[in-house]
Amino acid sequence: MNQTTTAPHGGALQQRLDDYWTSRAAAYHRRQVEGDRAALDRELWTRVWRDALGPRPLRVLDVGTGSGYVAHVLAELGHDVLGLDSADGMLAEARRDAEGRRREGRPAARFVRGDAVRPGDTDEVRDAPYDAVTSRYLLWTLREPVDALRAWSALVRPGGTIACVDANWYPGGIDRGVAVESAAGPDAFGRTYDLGAEAALPLATAADVDAFVATFEAAGLVDVRTERLDEVAELDRRFGVSPGHESRPQHLVTGRVPLTLA
Repeated sequence: MNQTTTAPHGGALQQRLDDYWTSRAAAYHRRQVEGDRAALDRELWTRVWRDALGPRPLRVLDVGTGSGYVAHVLAELGHDVLGLDSADGMLAEARRDAEGRRREGRPAARFVRGDAVRPGDTDEVRDAPYDAVTSRYLLWTLREPVDALRAWSALVRPGGTIACVDANWYPGGIDRGVAVESAAGPDAFGRTYDLGAEAALPLATAADVDAFVATFEAAGLVDVRTERLDEVAELDRRFGVSPGHESRPQHLVTGRVPLTLA
């Protein structure tokens, strides 16, 4: 392995990823909540997460919560939601949104800073068990995904749910030439997700949804199922996608924590 493909160790890599997502936070959040597509996206994701978790109010940990989009969809569905992320910029957007919601008397999630791979290291998260752990667009950029899923499972009650949405964004390798909206410049994505990062993120270049299923099963989850979310692709066709991205099939992957952990 030459110098350009040497994977950075977990702490250095995560700091680089956190810096990138902090620089992207304002544009990323704005893209989700403003524009012609926003209302339709809200309806779609409300349906996806209502079907994934059911009608009963649950205690939910939303890992890699970003700017809190999914956490607030879940809160509006009646769940008690704690969102966790390690990018300060994303957390600032999430907390700003939460404060606005509370002033308006709307349901809001709570947010803490912590590592999605080891959420149990964060004091506020240790008040387990949760009924479910959720994430959206985290698996692909997650170092040590099997260890992370095991850590999430340890925080969930036996029989509880792990539910993640993601896509196989870069099956042919990460495209470092894309330009993104970022305070760190349009080339920030390519500089962050270099060959070393790609080598350290096992699911970044996964070819199909089977890689997600295999990861869930390797972590000991049972009843692992997938649902292809074709409505997302339809909205992509109608409204386009974020600069530097292309539409890819998205999937909901769910698994259940066994009644007795191996």
